[in-house]
Amino acid sequence: MLTVDFDRLGVGPGAKVIDVGCGAGRHTFEAFRRGAEVVGFDQNAADLNAVDEMLQAMKKQGEVPASGAAEVVKGDALDLPFDDGTFDCVLASEILEHIPQDDVAISELVRVLKPGGALAITVPRWLPERICWALSDSYHANEGGHIRIYRADALRAKVCAHGLGWTHAHHAHALHAPYWWIKCLVGTENSSHPAVSSYHRLLVWDMMSRPWVTRTAEAALNPIIGKSVALYFRKPGAVDV
Repeated sequence: MLTVDFDRLGVGPGAKVIDVGCGAGRHTFEAFRRGAEVVGFDQNAADLNAVDEMLQAMKKQGEVPASGAAEVVKGDALDLPFDDGTFDCVLASEILEHIPQDDVAISELVRVLKPGGALAITVPRWLPERICWALSDSYHANEGGHIRIYRADALRAKVCAHGLGWTHAHHAHALHAPYWWIKCLVGTENSSHPAVSSYHRLLVWDMMSRPWVTRTAEAALNPIIGKSVALYFRKPGAVDV
């Protein structure tokens, strides 16, 4: 399940990509699958070990073009261990809402981006997220949980203040918003509740089969209740991708 539009970013062979806060690695895998040189970056060693295992398996199974290269790096998003202008594309999907010093993190994302490079940031959208917060304290009031709710225009201004130009935005994962509202209503840890388990099966079916009915419904609902908002930026300068 991708939140970032890789076609819009133009990620392909020869592109140097970093997925900051890669988590389980979904965007790292996609960049690798497209033949990029990708770094999966996170502070969670267990997640990175699992991501690295999958990257190696993808390579062995021939799922990656010859140009593809990948590694995982453990570290802090507030102090990225890379030189200025290292990457053609920087991804930060669903991480800024967890970071108290988000301005510092944004500064680091911009710093390691090459002139002409693309930055994609995704965060939970204001309305679906606000409903989750209203329904459940446990949804966000936990260690490492969400500490803020962004409005897209405010986040865009934060990033543009670092010298980048905004290029595009879209919403994603509308079908996931009701799932989280249900979880918040019945208890975020109550995964066995019939409403939660039934809706989860629907989401798995959608992700595995991608039937036209759910794909059409989500496309129509994304502008209204899309769970995430994705913002795209470009750093001034020559495009190296």
